[in-house]
Amino acid sequence: MAYELRNNPFDLFNDFGNVLFNSVASNQVKTDVTESKDNYVVTSELPGFKKNNINIDYNNDNLNIRATHDLKNENKDMNGRILRKERATDDVSRSLYLPNINTENISASYDGGILKIKLPKQQINNSGEHKIKIA
Repeated sequence: MAYELRNNPFDLFNDFGNVLFNSVASNQVKTDVTESKDNYVVTSELPGFKKNNINIDYNNDNLNIRATHDLKNENKDMNGRILRKERATDDVSRSLYLPNINTENISASYDGGILKIKLPKQQINNSGEHKIKIA
């Protein structure tokens, strides 16, 4: 991560904020979101996850991505002892606010550790004019 140049080398508050953000964001899914006229495309890195351990839902204008690793039965020798354990059972998640989605046509694919979700936008009348009839 690139840090901005600062005039004050003792700016501890900004350093604390960067450390806090990095530690909180460490269990979030790394995600890119692109927008075109017709849709959003969400691309997330989920290396090492099995497709059936990835859950995606869209509720109340929020896209939610959750993935879990289950490594309980790995890294054992013949006696069942763990020789070295650097990977852990892990849950990662990400929620994104993406309003006005045509939920009937959302599609997703997962290949090589990359999850790609296409969310088509609903057509909204943006004529700038909204007439209200008086009853």
